[in-house]
Amino acid sequence: MNREHHYSVDVAWLGNRGTGTSGYREYGRQGTIEAAGKHPIESSADRTFHGDADRWNPEELLLAALAECHMLSFLHVAVKHGVVVTGYTDAATGTMEQEGDGGRFTSVTLHPRVTVTASVEPEEFERMHAEANAVCFIANSVAFPVHHDAVAVVEAADVEADGDRADVDRADVVG
Repeated sequence: MNREHHYSVDVAWLGNRGTGTSGYREYGRQGTIEAAGKHPIESSADRTFHGDADRWNPEELLLAALAECHMLSFLHVAVKHGVVVTGYTDAATGTMEQEGDGGRFTSVTLHPRVTVTASVEPEEFERMHAEANAVCFIANSVAFPVHHDAVAVVEAADVEADGDRADVDRADVVG
């Protein structure tokens, strides 16, 4: 079954300093990204390209989209595999090569740290991330590899110690 989903955003440039784009250093790179019913995102170019480092740049937004999509896809895959996830963080990294005035991303590596309630075999954990990658809409839309350097952390159950309850946060890193 082929289903189309449609999305829209509004982008506005806020960087006219009075002379427009009369020169490369004469305009700001600030903008906003908005979608109906959501908080606006303050955007800019990367600082390297005269942008505002306090605002999100397109390169960071691409990494965020890939990491968020993979997370949501992995959570779906975990349910299908009967794996209970109780925590998930990622510190995604990407490499972009500049070629003249343009450039492109050459790779992204996601670094998910997934907390689970029971041990998962490393091979199954890798297969789950591969399956999540295969169903991630954003990863399927980019023309560069998206790698995964994932770690599973097994959440330890409450432990009884001499009749007193002791809570253990996390143990047994797998992956």
